[in-house]
Amino acid sequence: MTTGVLALQGGFGAHLAALGAAGVEVRTAAELGQVDALVLPGGESTVQARLIERGGLRQALEQFVRSGKPVLATCAGLILCARYGWLDVSVQRNAYGRQVDSFEAMDDSGTRRLVFIRAPRIERVGGGVEVLATLKGEPVLVRQRNVTGACFHPELGSP
Repeated sequence: MTTGVLALQGGFGAHLAALGAAGVEVRTAAELGQVDALVLPGGESTVQARLIERGGLRQALEQFVRSGKPVLATCAGLILCARYGWLDVSVQRNAYGRQVDSFEAMDDSGTRRLVFIRAPRIERVGGGVEVLATLKGEPVLVRQRNVTGACFHPELGSP
């Protein structure tokens, strides 16, 4: 299985390192067509959205999501999924604070280390969205069909 990491801006390098040989950079629709799964990394969601539009990737990404192939969206990627309607959630950008407010915590189950860097907060979860992890009772990891969204950076935490 080949996993693509959208490599337009942001923390795509950390995801590629975590994936090892299974990970490849994706910058074009043609490259997207060659992968079996996709990671939308953290970074700056507004810049990423502009680069997606400028690069003509929006339609290819829509088709990829509709295909049912797995998508993992972290931090800014989660914001993009909410914006594009791929996850039925509402998010507030940078809700956990500025860069200097970054922190680590364990999820409410005590099984997952969470790394928050200028992280979005999930404010509303739609009916078809499953909450997979919470922090202080708030959803931080969700899934709807083939799209999983994380407020935190799993590529920086423990497996």
